[in-house]
Amino acid sequence: MASAYGDFRHLLPSSYKRLITSWLEEDCPSFDYGGFVVGESDGEARLLGKAKGVVAGVPFVEEVFAQLGCTVEWHVREGEPIEPIKHCATVRGPIRKILLGERVALNILARCSGIATKSASLVAALRTHGWRGTLAGTRKTTPGFRVVEKYGILVGGADPHRHDLSSMTMLKDNHVWACANNCAAKDGVGPASTESVAAAIPRAVHAAKVAGGFATKVEVECRSVEEANAAIEAGADVIMLDNFTPDGVREAAKQLKQDWAGKKQSFLIEVSGGLNESNAASYACSDVDIISTSSIHQGVGIVDFSLKVSLR
Repeated sequence: MASAYGDFRHLLPSSYKRLITSWLEEDCPSFDYGGFVVGESDGEARLLGKAKGVVAGVPFVEEVFAQLGCTVEWHVREGEPIEPIKHCATVRGPIRKILLGERVALNILARCSGIATKSASLVAALRTHGWRGTLAGTRKTTPGFRVVEKYGILVGGADPHRHDLSSMTMLKDNHVWACANNCAAKDGVGPASTESVAAAIPRAVHAAKVAGGFATKVEVECRSVEEANAAIEAGADVIMLDNFTPDGVREAAKQLKQDWAGKKQSFLIEVSGGLNESNAASYACSDVDIISTSSIHQGVGIVDFSLKVSLR
């Protein structure tokens, strides 16, 4: 998809081609019995969109067929919404090879398009409510399929958030608890208390800053305004208000932005925890910069496509 800044396919690491090779090998680990029946004749097949949605996953589909010696001519643009039945592309090459890549290509396209469709829908819903912040996915992705899912989020107009543990430092509740327990054990005072957890946030943030250096942002998951204040004071770049109520988010975000105006370096406020298309808008307000949710990529439906060999 070509955004205002360039083509998203240019973001893809070269490793995605190895992933596609492995997926083709997984789908045909031994003999291709059906392909034996087909023979070696050349031909073409129509890629049909059978459901309403946003098309996403073009570079992955192209690579599937390129590895099999086939070409793809697209009749729609990536990111374009379609209605059924839509002739989206024409695949040309040896029919045996087209059919060899059929299911791998369709699975990728259906899943990636489903994520783009869900992402675009929630972005549109939030914009309708006048919110201009960033909708982001999460790291709750499918092992081995993350690059496709994150790509679908981008095509749908949302932010992919961090791709992996090395992308930024996110100190979640378990990190802070573990840090507090570690400090308590060193001091010989036993298990950490709620108070000592808040006190451990600055230590955790400072350690993350030392390890990640100036180029790595630090985000802290906070369960209260007190924890958020401790994280901001320590220099956290992003404050995540996790599992707050909508009213609690509005009150906390407003208080934090007012209390710290002009006092420290700028910080972003992110809201997360059980957000989806039915309730995300109730958390959207001018003091919230980011809404993150796994609902745009985890457990979403697909956009159905099929591949039909053309008769001569």
